[in-house]
Amino acid sequence: MTEIAGEQKGQRSDARRNHELLVAAAQDVFSERGVEASLEEIARRAGVGIGTLYRHFATREALVEAIFERRIGEIVAVTEAAAAEPDPWLAFVGLLEHTVELQAGDRVLKDVLMRYPPVAGRLASARDQMRRTFEQVIERAHTDGGLREDFTFADLAVLHWSFTPLIDATAEVAPNAWRRHLHVLLDGLRVQAATPQTEPPLTDEQLHAAMQALRRQRLGHAR
Repeated sequence: MTEIAGEQKGQRSDARRNHELLVAAAQDVFSERGVEASLEEIARRAGVGIGTLYRHFATREALVEAIFERRIGEIVAVTEAAAAEPDPWLAFVGLLEHTVELQAGDRVLKDVLMRYPPVAGRLASARDQMRRTFEQVIERAHTDGGLREDFTFADLAVLHWSFTPLIDATAEVAPNAWRRHLHVLLDGLRVQAATPQTEPPLTDEQLHAAMQALRRQRLGHAR
């Protein structure tokens, strides 16, 4: 009985070690090549077989979520700081500055933030809470009269997506170029600069479908 218990303990220890190796390898590979990178390369980098990877992470999404889980605290801190800022416009500006800064500093977050629809579980709850905070910050900026009234959460998601090619293109030559672009966009989001829109914002259903389409485009045929 003692021998069997020891074997089980050793197996659990090996499983935990392999889990950590896979998450660390995925962070490295995704950071280098984006979330469309080969899962076989992640398994190779972790020193395990592809079967071991799939035993721990049945889908690419599960592996992405495992990495995202490690960064939730930073993102939640950004949203909480924005919610605590007494000036509604500064809260909105700070929220955008800090979330894009996180994207620029971590390719995985850049690929994942706002792109992967939440799955069930604790991470989905965390994302739902973040969305509620984003919406509260937007609503405060609307009520205060600083932010154009037709700007929605869906517009915020699309705005974040727009930074991906800029961050990629300037990473080596001007890594802070996104800050200039952001403040040009912010000037255009003020009430004073608003012009009538002929196209409505995306609905939640359209936003979800757009996320899925963007993910398919990014992943292509990667496994």
